Amino acid sequence: MNITVNGESRELDSPCTLLEYLQSQGIDPDAVVAELDLVIIPRENFGSVRLVQGVSLEILHFVGGG
Repeated sequence: MNITVNGESRELDSPCTLLEYLQSQGIDPDAVVAELDLVIIPRENFGSVRLVQGVSLEILHFVGGG
């Protein structure tokens, strides 16, 4: 199954939730904003939103500084 993540093609073995994908990539779900097919996904929905063939996912990381 092929999806696009931050503009790059990624191959997944099977459909999964957004939360499962983030965890599999070592990404802290509390430290990112996710946009799926141009729609921002509320963090509380990460566990119920399924990534399926052809979706486009943008993951934005929080960066601190000052």
